[in-house]
Amino acid sequence: MMKTTSIRPMTVLLCAMTLLLALASPGAADDYEAMKDVSAVDTIFDFRDGIPQPALIHLKLIHDTYNDPVIRAASEKPAFVVVFMASSVKLLSKNRDGFTAEEKKMLEEFDQVLAAMAKEGIRLEICMFAGNVMGVDPASLPDVLVHVPNGWISAIGYQKRGYALVPVY
Repeated sequence: MMKTTSIRPMTVLLCAMTLLLALASPGAADDYEAMKDVSAVDTIFDFRDGIPQPALIHLKLIHDTYNDPVIRAASEKPAFVVVFMASSVKLLSKNRDGFTAEEKKMLEEFDQVLAAMAKEGIRLEICMFAGNVMGVDPASLPDVLVHVPNGWISAIGYQKRGYALVPVY
């Protein structure tokens, strides 16, 4: 009888933990009507956010989206491209003059997320037109970035190839 009493609380605890994990996990494909019958996820992110804190949040969200079980269920290896344009290009430079100490810490984390994204196969492009306008030295950019002369041309090409466009402003 004592075994039954000790097993019952364990069973209840196990069931409660399983329920909590299920509720805490990302949504299932059934949660997204838009994802029904989607077999490939090819996406270009037009990244223009040049303010460190929201830019870091957006970058993490892109990375999390790439690894989301719903995206992976639709496409085992999604094709994601991030094209950095406008003022966002300043965040990519190793030259951090003009940023506060707090912003510099965020940009260090930004660099780490970029490296992780590149390692996982997310293509990272920088619009060198914007880089030139913003005074970004190409030598100050991380090696994980692919330099393109004009980010708009890149965005047009990906869209013509069927990539969904997601603006990040």
